[in-house]
Amino acid sequence: MKPSTHPIFWRDDCLPFVELRQVLDGRLVSYAPHTHETWSIGAILSGRSEFLCVNRLHAVQKGHLVMMNPEEVHACNPLQDSPWAYYMMHLDKDWLASMLFDHQLKDQLEWQDTRLDTLLDEVLYEDFVCLCGQLMNNDLSHQEKEQSLIEWLCSLFHRLNQSVAVTSSSLSYNPLYQVANYLNEHCLEDTPIAEISHKFGYSTSYLVRSFKRHFYLTPHAYRLNRRVQLGQKALKTGQSIVDVAHNVGFNDQAHFQRVFKQRVAATPDQYRRS
Repeated sequence: MKPSTHPIFWRDDCLPFVELRQVLDGRLVSYAPHTHETWSIGAILSGRSEFLCVNRLHAVQKGHLVMMNPEEVHACNPLQDSPWAYYMMHLDKDWLASMLFDHQLKDQLEWQDTRLDTLLDEVLYEDFVCLCGQLMNNDLSHQEKEQSLIEWLCSLFHRLNQSVAVTSSSLSYNPLYQVANYLNEHCLEDTPIAEISHKFGYSTSYLVRSFKRHFYLTPHAYRLNRRVQLGQKALKTGQSIVDVAHNVGFNDQAHFQRVFKQRVAATPDQYRRS
């Protein structure tokens, strides 16, 4: 029997700080550049793919762990005709920062971005694959799953601390952050980019060009990405797809489905039903 091309999402209301995705046959998966609010880590289970993280391109294959900081633009897609399977785990950055601080693996409670995009470590890789299986095992308790998750994350960050220092997530001032903040706060509005450009004293062409150079997304794509993030949160609560599409700023369900799938590699229904 061929592996399913549909992604499997695992979530647990008792462990709201972690979400897991499993893709067994991702040959037809195609991600548009996007971001997550979470800190994310994945394992390539089979095949080869290209992992674009900000402006850094990596060739990854079975045995690789890949990592993405919150709001870091990335995309990972299989090479042509290559089988591709993977796990991807998303972790709430505040929960993770607090846990690492409590276990004396970080010296401050605030989130600090990691510096590595990829990691080749056979033990950590095998243990991560085992952890994912444990999380999806209905016979284990919530406490057992949380303990396994914390133990593995402590092992990972002990390894990361040995490999490379982390950098603060604070950002130097740039006027474009005002535009990004506006797009975040008003992401449900369809204000033309030209009007936003004028509001902040830029020509439209300059804003689009400068914004993409800095954030690796156009202002329009940045706004759509934020809407998808809000859509994911709403779908987790069981709201209907029609209502979610309308509530996060899409005029019709078809447009929402198309944009959502480009960034999540799953339909809203697949994501909601998991």
